[in-house]
Amino acid sequence: MSDALVVILMGSRADEAHCQKIAEAARSFGLDVHLRIGSAHKTPAHVLSLLEEYEKDPRPKVYISVAGRSNALSGFVDGAVSAPVIACPPYSEAFGGADVFSSLRMPSGVAPAVVLEPANAALLAAKMLGLADPRVKAAVKAFQAGQADKVISDDTGLRQQEMEKGYHYDAD
Repeated sequence: MSDALVVILMGSRADEAHCQKIAEAARSFGLDVHLRIGSAHKTPAHVLSLLEEYEKDPRPKVYISVAGRSNALSGFVDGAVSAPVIACPPYSEAFGGADVFSSLRMPSGVAPAVVLEPANAALLAAKMLGLADPRVKAAVKAFQAGQADKVISDDTGLRQQEMEKGYHYDAD
């Protein structure tokens, strides 16, 4: 396991299932993951206390914030830490996805990345942390190679099915 840390901070327990997807993907890259709960609206002092604690930890880290509706958490976290912050808001049926706009526009000097897919938020964190950790970088490269192999395998299988049906391509 890497020394690198991913801190997943959710606005409420309602976000836990979404956060578990991120955590599972991050752990697949060998990253240490901490899940925490804190609300920028309801418990700002608690959030600041958590961030102060993590900022004292010398390990390389990325914060992933998960909050829906009015996502103040991502900007709040980003303004309080020097490490990268990734906002990964959960999709909301109630708002038809419109609440994601609160994650997209931030005031000047506040710059969390926004990634909507939980596994991709973990991948971005791994790529960032892989800059300083060769083991994480190797895990990212292996993941990407596996993704490429699957596409090539799927293409080969599809071409074979088409040929078995009697369809041929000019390139053959």
